Amino acid sequence: MNLKRVVVTGLGALTPIGNTKDEYWDALVNGKSGAAPITYFDTEKFKTKFACELKNFNATDFLNRKDARKMDRFTQYAMVASDEAIIDANLDLDTVNKLRVGVIWGAGIGGLETFQNEVLNFSQGDGTPRFNPFFIPKMIADIAPGNISIKHGFMGPNYTTVSACASSANAMIDALNYIRLGHCDVIVTGGSEAAVTIAGIGGFNAMHALSTRNESPETASRPFDATRDGFVLGEGAGAIVLEEYEHAKARGARIYAEVLGGGMSSDAHHMTAPHPEGIGVIAVMRHCLENAGVSPEEVDHINTHGTSTPLGDVAELKAITEVFGEHAKNININSTKSMTGHLLGAAGAIESISAILAMEHGIIPPTINHNTSDDNIDSNLNLTLNKAQKRTVNIAMSNTFGFGGHNACVLFKKLD
Repeated sequence: MNLKRVVVTGLGALTPIGNTKDEYWDALVNGKSGAAPITYFDTEKFKTKFACELKNFNATDFLNRKDARKMDRFTQYAMVASDEAIIDANLDLDTVNKLRVGVIWGAGIGGLETFQNEVLNFSQGDGTPRFNPFFIPKMIADIAPGNISIKHGFMGPNYTTVSACASSANAMIDALNYIRLGHCDVIVTGGSEAAVTIAGIGGFNAMHALSTRNESPETASRPFDATRDGFVLGEGAGAIVLEEYEHAKARGARIYAEVLGGGMSSDAHHMTAPHPEGIGVIAVMRHCLENAGVSPEEVDHINTHGTSTPLGDVAELKAITEVFGEHAKNININSTKSMTGHLLGAAGAIESISAILAMEHGIIPPTINHNTSDDNIDSNLNLTLNKAQKRTVNIAMSNTFGFGGHNACVLFKKLD
């Protein structure tokens, strides 16, 4: 079977370090941290009092007030990022065949704040079930792609992938395959999350998953550092327009990169902890390389999952060494979560955007906040510590893993 080629023609980013893809990229290269004290609620009784919130974002700057009120923040974020990506792709919405344009989106949790607030309101009442009529439509994880398609009239495949922190990477892989098989010409994909809430911080604190470095939030996300103590929760959205190559070429579209392949696997080990030997991660990277028809020696850059957790960082780097062998030391490895925090279901999308822009600009964003080497991490690996590095990148990989043992890996290539 002859598979169609798939390319990236549009990007949109709404992140804790920049509200557009250009702002996001500039902040990445300059090593800007998005972590700061939480402003959304009183954190006095919480173990963790900081997160990577969006800055200077007002939904009604982009959406009319009536529509914004019907959306949880995770959907608002999806609408804004997807609009930027669609405009960036220069899609002519009057002429494109909307039956062949889909939206496949990722969200690990969905409308957590909506669910939290409705239940809290009910618990404080007299027991009468007075719920907002938009409670369910605001909360459900599939509503973000639904709203994107409604706004633009896209009538192709439309759904949400839910695989915890691997959600948006899984969405991209599904989108890749729909276009490869000839079912669609264009798919808007990516992911969004808005879990910086009472329930989100409280729940992750109960798991001992979050950093509690309250005295220095901006340095708390420190992937690969020996003193790391957990991840920093982030929020936002990343959107990517994927398009069949000949379709893009025929309309003269700007092409950022080609999507060569994607891989998926399961750790089949533990609800939240990674396999200590990285067996599932080894499998997903090998599957991705095989799916793309690429040898390990061709990869120049890996944007890791790199959450800043004691177990996860070590397991992932061990897996990279196993898959890439001696070539691993020639790869620029980084974790942009050191700047953005962990966007959960949106992580794969914004980190793929970073990898794509690294190819375009020939610059690898740094892994910031690294001061103390970890004896469990191979010192020969180039983790792009603390400062961006110039590097020609022809092929880049993005790794994303989720609770439940879900592993996803996507491979991009710079077109000549």
